[in-house]
Amino acid sequence: MSSFQDSLQKFKKQQEKCQSTLVSMAAKAGPSKAAASPRPAVAKPPAPAVKFSNDTERLQHINSIRKGPVGAQIKRVIDLLLETRQAFTPQQINEACYVDINGNKAVFDSLRNNLKVHYDGNRFSYKSKHALKNKEDLLKLVRRYTEGIPVIDLKDAYPTVMEDLQALKGAGQIWLLSNFDSQEDIAFPNDPRVPIKVDDDLKQLFRGIELPRDMLDIEKDLQKNGMKPATNTAKRRAMAQVHGIAPKPKTKKKKHEISKRTKLTNAHLPELFKL
Repeated sequence: MSSFQDSLQKFKKQQEKCQSTLVSMAAKAGPSKAAASPRPAVAKPPAPAVKFSNDTERLQHINSIRKGPVGAQIKRVIDLLLETRQAFTPQQINEACYVDINGNKAVFDSLRNNLKVHYDGNRFSYKSKHALKNKEDLLKLVRRYTEGIPVIDLKDAYPTVMEDLQALKGAGQIWLLSNFDSQEDIAFPNDPRVPIKVDDDLKQLFRGIELPRDMLDIEKDLQKNGMKPATNTAKRRAMAQVHGIAPKPKTKKKKHEISKRTKLTNAHLPELFKL
């Protein structure tokens, strides 16, 4: 009987020991977590497609410029310098108009020796025939050319030179007269120190003089009176014949014959009727 009791006590101790072991294991593992419900998979954005260069047209354009004639490349550079009126390094010119000056010796040498380009050893800039900056400089220059200066030599002096020429003409400080041969305007100074007032009757007399129809006759009359003509019609016509340019037909002026019905008056001489 005693052995049975001893066995029972051992069994209880084993049960208690197992129970304590289970409790300690549960404490170390922590509280049990409920199984999480599966979340729906979030769709990831598609990876961006590989983007190739879209500058194909621009690169083709640049290549066509650099493969083009030297003269065309020089014109692009000069146009850039004229429009901006700034000084550019070769690298800046390449970025602005795609002309690779450093990579083309012919273009570099031509620009350096061009009459319209100034090169200081580092930068290129536009060079006009006359170094003018404003209207005051323009007026001083025209006054130095008493026999006139062609407007074509002034057009690229600075951006607003043509507007200033018209302003000076409107103010009566210069004259703009057309050359008969070239049809180009010539700027003449109008000296304000010599104001000349012409009587109306002298103006009418001057305007009433009928000039010869042929410029050759006008030039001969000028030479007879000791004046040098500004034109050379004979030379101009000879050059036109060499180049195969047909002369303009002369227009004959219709003569008004005096008849019985013609009314003769002296209306053009009103001073004869003043008492």
